Amino acid sequence: MNLLILGSGGREHALAWKLSQSDKIENLYIAPGNAGTATVGTNIPVESSDFDEIKMWVVEKEIDLVVVGPEIPLVNGIVDFFYGDPILKTVPIIGPDKKAAQLEGSKDFAKQFMHRYNIPTAKYKTFTSQTLNEGYQFLDSLTPPFVLKADGLAGGKGVLIVDNPEDAKAEFKEMLTGSKFGEASQKVIIEEFLDGIELSVFVITDGKNYKILPEAKDYKRIGENDTGKNTGGMGAISPVSFANKEFMLKVQNQIIEPTLAGLQNDGLQYKGFIFFGLMNVNGSPYVIEYNCRLGDPEAEAVIPRIKSDMIDLLEGVVQGNLNEKQLIIDDRYTATVVLVSAGYPEKYETGKAISGLNNLTNCILFYAGVSNDIDENIYKTSGGRVIAVTAYGNTMEEALKTSYENIAQIQFDGKTFRQDIGFDLK
Repeated sequence: MNLLILGSGGREHALAWKLSQSDKIENLYIAPGNAGTATVGTNIPVESSDFDEIKMWVVEKEIDLVVVGPEIPLVNGIVDFFYGDPILKTVPIIGPDKKAAQLEGSKDFAKQFMHRYNIPTAKYKTFTSQTLNEGYQFLDSLTPPFVLKADGLAGGKGVLIVDNPEDAKAEFKEMLTGSKFGEASQKVIIEEFLDGIELSVFVITDGKNYKILPEAKDYKRIGENDTGKNTGGMGAISPVSFANKEFMLKVQNQIIEPTLAGLQNDGLQYKGFIFFGLMNVNGSPYVIEYNCRLGDPEAEAVIPRIKSDMIDLLEGVVQGNLNEKQLIIDDRYTATVVLVSAGYPEKYETGKAISGLNNLTNCILFYAGVSNDIDENIYKTSGGRVIAVTAYGNTMEEALKTSYENIAQIQFDGKTFRQDIGFDLK
């Protein structure tokens, strides 16, 4: 088959790396892709949000299946665009429709959904600029720290955790009236702080049946010991020590199955991946957020642990018989450490030459912000998150050791990474 992946990050490189291994793939395309995806498929020069251009390429390349990597095209309705087009409606696409994608596109939508179906989550209220004073009063009713969330998409950076009440009120006001996160913070959710440890759980679903993929623990803060600003992700570990059979059974019964039942009950079309951002609070799982796609950088740790042909799973989604497909998981640990540009997640420079890529052993590189300078025959940085370095190990420590040994070989001006990935799982 001819397959098209939409997106340009490390997640899309991981998907392309895995899907390219299938005997069922004749041609693999990635739009727009990056220097890494170009090594396993063919990049197409079109942005994943340009639906009309995507249609042109789908027709020209006779695409048989489309996999949507990032959230923005899903939230903007690319699945509905395919379903509603007389030519594209016969081309299967992996992802939820626009309304179902609001599970990620709107924190308020997601919270209402969880409340409606008794899915455990933090106590919350939603506010606008017109209800600023009510928001102040709600903050006064909570004990610190305070959690403030932009309602819409903010590139993984729209969540603030603030210790001081006055600072929380100032940030709350800035989000609503100062457009701190642009349109994303026209609504702001204030919720109680859940004290626990985070976990990322993923399922793939055909809308009725589902398979639970390997879980992961990711690290969002830029600094060691989870300090500093939130980023798109600095690393991930899979599997996660506390996600034992007892805990995962709670996740399945209290969260996954009620979510899928709720989607069906609400008539929401959902064929694809669901990310459950969870908090383990004294052995009980709570939902922090939903994503309507694979997480990044968790995908770079999770996908390498899937031993079965991923095309089989995607075909199960399309055909509605996912329950008949086999999911085989590698028992080994994977550790993913992300190299980022200096200054990230704020202002950073690009165009820095990358060296040492030929000196690596026993690891997989997933490129994100990497471009190929053909004239100089060299790879250069082109984004905030540059490269995810993933390694296997029989223990978490072994996987991390291999990843860090390889990171030492990779050089670029301003190379930044966390040296404590997995610190809270030891």
